[in-house]
Amino acid sequence: MRPVSVWQWSPRGLLLCLLCSLCLGSPSPSTDPEKRAGSQGLRFRLAGFPRKPYEGRVEIQRAGEWGTICDDDFTLQAAHVLCRELGFTEATGWTHSAKYGPGTGRIWLDNLSCRGTEQSVTECASRGWGNSDCTHDEDAGVICKDQRLPGFSDSNVIEVEHHLQVEEVRIRPAVGWGRRPLPVTEGLVEVRLPDGWSQVCDKGWSAHNSHVVCGMLGFPSEKRVNAAFYRLLAQRQQHSFGLHGVTCVGTEAHLSLCSLEFYRANDTTRCPGGAPAVVSCVPGPLYAPSSGQKKQQQSKPQGEGRVRLKGGAHPGEGRVEVLKASTWGTVCDRKWDLHAASVVCRELGFGSAREALSGARMGQDVSKRYECANFGEQGITVGCWDLYRHDIDCQWIDITDVKPGNYILQVVINPNFEVAESDFTNNAMKCNCKYDGHRIWVHNCHIGDAFSEEANRRFERYPGQTSNQII
Repeated sequence: MRPVSVWQWSPRGLLLCLLCSLCLGSPSPSTDPEKRAGSQGLRFRLAGFPRKPYEGRVEIQRAGEWGTICDDDFTLQAAHVLCRELGFTEATGWTHSAKYGPGTGRIWLDNLSCRGTEQSVTECASRGWGNSDCTHDEDAGVICKDQRLPGFSDSNVIEVEHHLQVEEVRIRPAVGWGRRPLPVTEGLVEVRLPDGWSQVCDKGWSAHNSHVVCGMLGFPSEKRVNAAFYRLLAQRQQHSFGLHGVTCVGTEAHLSLCSLEFYRANDTTRCPGGAPAVVSCVPGPLYAPSSGQKKQQQSKPQGEGRVRLKGGAHPGEGRVEVLKASTWGTVCDRKWDLHAASVVCRELGFGSAREALSGARMGQDVSKRYECANFGEQGITVGCWDLYRHDIDCQWIDITDVKPGNYILQVVINPNFEVAESDFTNNAMKCNCKYDGHRIWVHNCHIGDAFSEEANRRFERYPGQTSNQII
């Protein structure tokens, strides 16, 4: 294996990747209930936020202590084993860098290496229980297929604190449901529970609660509502209350992080003397670019500090930059968390932050940063498939069978435009390269629409053209 710091994607390569994954498939799990009772002495659970019931940060209880798994050398094969430990048929993906938030306690496993056919994670190779050089910022997570193993006993799978969780929240208009323009900014607060959508009792409901609900739905702030109108309307309608006692500080990024009390299924006196909680949210400039708002923005003092996002492919994401003394600069990621990110998001006219990225994930500011490392099964195999992690800039290309000579190296990224980008013109590159059996020289590279007629003619005349496979 010899390192070449490029990505090589092509339509043919992508097709081969899909074909190979279909041929290999995922390891066939054992469905014997006795064998699938879980690892002896271990208990497993999925934790973190935000997540669905079949995904999350993997936590293992060993010797009465809960801990996590480091993402070093973690692969889809390890995710298959862990998902089966959790009672699911297989994994559909895995996450790294504490995607579901950092855990606490011990990091039980590091450099976990599984074939994918193991009956238990104890059969996989690792550095040993509790032997790790990672931090919780490297906690691994899994995304399991939402399909349970036949006969699996849930006694080994523990949901966090055995509590119900609020996975989804929406605002439902009290009148004219289905005929309102999007986005809906005012109406009843509804939460999705295992038995369906339910309303929230407004007893003790505060402006802090409304602030959190509006923020998690993408709105920068809340405003007062006509409580008398909604209480009168509530007397004429049937309601299903599933949540009460909501107490938020106001800085939470999600309603599930607030103090909550759930109604019992057999409670017949739900929300006595109360009504459904109602919120009214203020849409940001992205959804309400009215002339009044534009005038208000233009009337700001010239010396006032400004914030912007750069390097993101979608609205509302990017590297945080601040204007001070007529110079744009960046923000250090030390102690950068959801609370701080939410302040920036709301200042820009969005809601609460979904994720606080660190480590210059959206690129560094006038200088470039490349991250190259060996993360286990990682690289491009000629004529087969591409295994990669999206946050690594360098790939390994297997050129074991390539003879010394002159070649053309073509790199195509995102050929079918399946990933949203702010600019697609720089996704293709051609370079002349020379390989002497020990080293590679790459030169005369052209990116995207920079191919001139003269450049293409030079490529056509380049030695090795007839023996080179160009897609």
